[in-house]
Amino acid sequence: MGRVFLFAMTAALNPTLLTATTVMLLLPNPKRLMLGYLAGALTNGILVGVAIVVWLSGSGVVSESKRVVAPSIDIALGLIALLAAYAIRSGRAARTRERRREKQASEQAKTPRWQQALSAGSPKTTFLVGLVLSFPGASYLASLTEISRQGLSTAGIVLTVVAVNAVMLVILELPLLSFAIAPDWTPIAIERFKAWMARRGAEALVIALTVVGVLFLLRAIVTIA
Repeated sequence: MGRVFLFAMTAALNPTLLTATTVMLLLPNPKRLMLGYLAGALTNGILVGVAIVVWLSGSGVVSESKRVVAPSIDIALGLIALLAAYAIRSGRAARTRERRREKQASEQAKTPRWQQALSAGSPKTTFLVGLVLSFPGASYLASLTEISRQGLSTAGIVLTVVAVNAVMLVILELPLLSFAIAPDWTPIAIERFKAWMARRGAEALVIALTVVGVLFLLRAIVTIA
């Protein structure tokens, strides 16, 4: 069972979820937006997860493709993130920013639709975005495979899948927990976070890309192992 939650923790290192959480924190009413996203993510993650575990338990199928294909994708994405961090750090991004300023309007049109949807600021919209973006990745599939090997009852499968999803979505759950525990302090902290991002956004982006790149590479190593 330890491997189940090990893979769940690697699945929590999800750059898309981190980006979505950051975007929602910078918008008005972040609590309502994150609750909508969380509801959508849990709905999809649990329903799809239980269905996959039940199917694996019944068929005995354990896919080995994740040991080759998924890690290679993680490695590629990790290297891309690290190269992006290096480019920003070396000042190349700053030099190209001036050249791209005239194309800002067209560049905004290329923003991923899910990020545009989040920016609309509707809990109903974030529910749908969370629903769409929560299809199983390599680490979640690996965790589900381990669950299928445990010989659990149907109730045990459901409870374990719910627990795995709770671990996977911890990046989103922590701000919500902060709202519940410290409702007065959290909005102030968010405003400070926005001000800090305005001052140190470029430096923060370098650090974030570096961390994301390393996490992708680590997840690939864990999946291979």
